[in-house]
Amino acid sequence: MTETTKPALPDRLSVDPKSPHHVAAVFEHEIGIRFNGKDRFDVEEYCLSEGWIKVPAGKTLDRKGRPLCIKLKGAVEAFYR
Repeated sequence: MTETTKPALPDRLSVDPKSPHHVAAVFEHEIGIRFNGKDRFDVEEYCLSEGWIKVPAGKTLDRKGRPLCIKLKGAVEAFYR
């Protein structure tokens, strides 16, 4: 695939389909998140302009069965693999 067929990565993106920040077209391709210089594979949501990611806090679940997330602040970079 070429870069022209892939949609631009949004400023804020969530893996949760119920979120208003979920863009299904982006998830048709494999994306990567680099946080403070290290690749992360457990990111639930990110925001490039505000510089944060949300990651699960262990195996803890909220009352709806979704992972309980914590927000980490730092340098965030999103890219296609």
